[in-house]
Amino acid sequence: MAADLPAEHRALVLETIEDGFHVMKVPTPQPGLGNAIVRIETAGVLSYHREIYGGERGYNFPKPIVGGLSAIGRVAALGPDATALTPGQLVYVDCVIRARDDPDALFLTAIHEGLTEGSRKLIRDVWRDGYFAEYAKAPLENCFALDEPRLCDTLGYTIHDLMYICYLLVPFGGLRDIRLEPGETVIICPATGGYGGAGVQVAITMGARVIAMGRNEKELARLKEHVLRGSPDASIETVKMTGDEMADASALKAFGPVDAVLDFSPPQASKSSHLRSAVWALRRGGRVSMMGWNENPMVPAVMGRNISLKGKLMYEREDIVQFLKMLERGLFPRGKNFVDTKVFQLEDWKEALDAGAEYMGIGKYVTFAP
Repeated sequence: MAADLPAEHRALVLETIEDGFHVMKVPTPQPGLGNAIVRIETAGVLSYHREIYGGERGYNFPKPIVGGLSAIGRVAALGPDATALTPGQLVYVDCVIRARDDPDALFLTAIHEGLTEGSRKLIRDVWRDGYFAEYAKAPLENCFALDEPRLCDTLGYTIHDLMYICYLLVPFGGLRDIRLEPGETVIICPATGGYGGAGVQVAITMGARVIAMGRNEKELARLKEHVLRGSPDASIETVKMTGDEMADASALKAFGPVDAVLDFSPPQASKSSHLRSAVWALRRGGRVSMMGWNENPMVPAVMGRNISLKGKLMYEREDIVQFLKMLERGLFPRGKNFVDTKVFQLEDWKEALDAGAEYMGIGKYVTFAP
């Protein structure tokens, strides 16, 4: 299997922040114990990839590095300990790399080195490169087989559109973590960004009633229209943030008892009052999943009213397995009601990163086609 791999392949390499990316020929990785070599078909672009690789976020990662996040591709070669994956199989390659002997050592592929010496060792010495490339090495446990006939032929998803999984998985992890149940009411805030919009779609698919909160009324209206077009029977309300903590809380309470909150505060809104407003709207015993950057949680209200406040980084492996089952059973909308994807070549990386920063929200995604 390794003999069929080319000696070199094209990849998007960042040598310094100042110089930016360059498309370069690099040696093709070889299969070994615990890994798979994947021929990348599509690689996802984050809304803040431009900020990461432009140095604005100050994330630490070794350089030179091949950029990226999660990807979808075909198994090109396998190490000798692979037992289930097969060459040619379509797989989702997840970006969360975990140490096999330490659950605290984890990092996000080509984005951040993590917070422990173990995670820094892994990104530096073992799993450095991301998936903005024609070929990539990935841990076996990060490669999830996709039912291509079901997803692409029967349900009609394109491989590029399936890359939207990358956004949807994050809120799914948070909502599973606080055990959102069908029929419950959940506030998603802010709901107009990439992860917030994906959170609305996931919560609807999980059978919840959604109150989507955001500042942009036009985007809130588009979000609601997108949901109802794909799921006409969905229960969704929208609330515009005003910045008045108690007025916003009253607007949320007007829809009745609220069971849960999923927060995706971006760094620029880390001191916003919207999470406090959402917490005030919760019923006694409500739950909160904090997946954003909010710096000022409402501690007295949380403690005094038995609110479960949980932090969550990404998701667990079993969440991915469960999510793919839901997707393959046809629980999500299809076609443009699922996502409208913009696809770029590696050479057009500047335009791709710009598009990722601007083309976001529910049903919008950007990918590379290496």
